[in-house]
Amino acid sequence: MSGTRAGNLGAYRLEGRVAVVTGGSSGIGAATVRRLAAGGARVVVGYNAGAERAAALVAELPGEGHRALHLPMQDTATINAVAAEVRAAYGRCDILVNSAGFTRAVPHADLDALDDATFDRILITNVRGPFATIRAFAPLLRESGDAVVINVSSLSASTGIGSSIAYCASKAGLDTMGMSLARVLGPEIRILSVSPAAVATDFVPGRSRAAVEKQAASTPLRTVAEADDVALTILGAITHLRLTTGSVIVVDGGRHL
Repeated sequence: MSGTRAGNLGAYRLEGRVAVVTGGSSGIGAATVRRLAAGGARVVVGYNAGAERAAALVAELPGEGHRALHLPMQDTATINAVAAEVRAAYGRCDILVNSAGFTRAVPHADLDALDDATFDRILITNVRGPFATIRAFAPLLRESGDAVVINVSSLSASTGIGSSIAYCASKAGLDTMGMSLARVLGPEIRILSVSPAAVATDFVPGRSRAAVEKQAASTPLRTVAEADDVALTILGAITHLRLTTGSVIVVDGGRHL
């Protein structure tokens, strides 16, 4: 299997592929959905609370066969049901993008403000949920024989600087989990993390665009990261990083330097 696959590592074409994007109704997820559909993939837009956003997004996508499905990261039974529905509807899944996430802005020095319920919700949504989703879709991804999983992580995983201590910990866990999964899911499935710094979306409650611009101004490239910039990196990782797995791809304008 591995020798055959290695001998056919040309361009990874999106036509005919089926992609599932969690958190696909807004932000980085929605930008990724648009890029994948534009490339010819049929896309399942997974959403939690954004049913109307997801339906509107599906309606504007080029091509046919797209659909929106309720895919909450906290509910493993529903995740398993969605995987079964994708099998019944499409018979395949080639690409899984774990873009769903949750955070809450909590000052790092205020330990008491980071209560157990918030900590648990962050870890469940950002770590257990992606694992449960990969576990549910692994049989379909393996059957593809040449599948890829992209976990949307954060530079916070390596810097420990972010919206909350729990968020930083969750993204570090996501990256390490990706390494573990890359070892056991190859050669049929590649696993990669795409790790942006602050992106100009409304993901972090209370964070203004001015705050994102200020952070970008301190980086070598001095450019504000938009959701589509991250989506382009995700697309490139899917289509061109054919021999990369278990790695973290940083998209931060050089902020880590």
